[in-house]
Amino acid sequence: MRISDLKELTLASASAGIREGQLSPVELTECLLRRIRQTEPKILAYVTLAEDAVLQARGLESKLKEKKRIGLLAGIPITVKDLIKTNGIKTTAGSKILSNNIPKTDATVVRRIKGAGGFVLGKSNTHEFALGGITPPTRNPWDLERIPGGSSGGSAAAIAASSALTSLGSDTGGSIRIPASYCGVVGLKPTYGRVSKFGVYPESWSLDHVGPITKTVEDAAIMMNVISGFDELDPDSVRAPVPDFRAALKRSIKGVKIGVPRNYFFEHVQEEVLAPVNEALKQMERLGAVLCPFEFPNMNTIMAAYTAIDYSEVSSFHEDYYRKQKGEYQPDTKSFIELGFAVTAVQYLKAQRVRAQLTRQVLELFSKFDVIVTPSQPMPAQPHGTTMIRYSDGVSENMGNAMIRFLAPFNLTGLPAISIMCGLTSSRPRLPVGLQIIGNSFDEETVLRVAHAYEQSTGWHKQKPPI
Repeated sequence: MRISDLKELTLASASAGIREGQLSPVELTECLLRRIRQTEPKILAYVTLAEDAVLQARGLESKLKEKKRIGLLAGIPITVKDLIKTNGIKTTAGSKILSNNIPKTDATVVRRIKGAGGFVLGKSNTHEFALGGITPPTRNPWDLERIPGGSSGGSAAAIAASSALTSLGSDTGGSIRIPASYCGVVGLKPTYGRVSKFGVYPESWSLDHVGPITKTVEDAAIMMNVISGFDELDPDSVRAPVPDFRAALKRSIKGVKIGVPRNYFFEHVQEEVLAPVNEALKQMERLGAVLCPFEFPNMNTIMAAYTAIDYSEVSSFHEDYYRKQKGEYQPDTKSFIELGFAVTAVQYLKAQRVRAQLTRQVLELFSKFDVIVTPSQPMPAQPHGTTMIRYSDGVSENMGNAMIRFLAPFNLTGLPAISIMCGLTSSRPRLPVGLQIIGNSFDEETVLRVAHAYEQSTGWHKQKPPI
């Protein structure tokens, strides 16, 4: 198998090739490892590679030859964010504190991948304990001087560079969707409780979500078919029926009502993002969708509640580590934890109380339309070291706040949200622009259907970075 073939290969096509005997799991794994050796000196997407990846592929290939049933991911190598526990493979959460940590069990999502016939190829870079949107030292395949986003930046960069076929990330305030937007790939944050968090190091347990980062929407649907479902080991897991997400992609979006917020999500956005997003909305109209402008309620309160909850829960988890190993944290991570110590119990409880009210108000919006569409980010990927963003209206904003501004509201409310590519910036270097599609609670089917219809009608997902 050639590297050029790998760049065009999707999870769906690889799975079909393996099942039909046209592609060998060993051949696929060896090609991915060659691609990793080729790109890693520049991209730095991986932390650890599984030593037994080829051996695992051989074992699964033997089962296929024996006509044994091994599931939806038969023979597929998976890249896993280094925040997610993997049995026998180092899991560091991007931190010196866990530099020698080798779990003895798999996270539930990893166990489900293995149960579906997949196996772990390697662990991808994350910002330390997921507490940032940059993912040092990973580079963006579209421009090596730019950040890939974070905290699942290694996963998204590997997908964009074709050094991974499919990956798992986590998202607390946009950590799947930020890098998906910057790297021009697909990133899905499922409904809270849809996918188990057991075995995943938390940032903020009531805001954390686990989901796929892939090349296409169809690939994300396949991954959701595998990783979704109730898990008694996760206290926040929900006993909701798991539909066939891939089957939902076949339906058109004619008549689908798309909410387009006039406020907040289209304010303080760079023009190079606004133009492709507005064109994407026009394309959805051409596909038969109905655009419904509206005012999004209480955005300032939503972000205030999100911030209080996130900071509090971060510091709560890290309290013991911080007391014993304070000096081993990166400076930005340490500052994040210290901010959480400053939030009072009264503030945290008020934030949780108002959260329930805000969530009800947002859920009521879906009585008027089926999905909401916004930009994923107010700007494309920025150069490493950028701290402030300036918009065409003259407003400046802290980079960290800018990255989560359009995404964190749907962590607070727990709604499913996907980022897909909707264009490239007009100026050079040409960089991906992301489109966010948000759905009603446990309605990933509609989110995926709208995303797939748009994706297939434009072909932006076929654009590849110059690496």
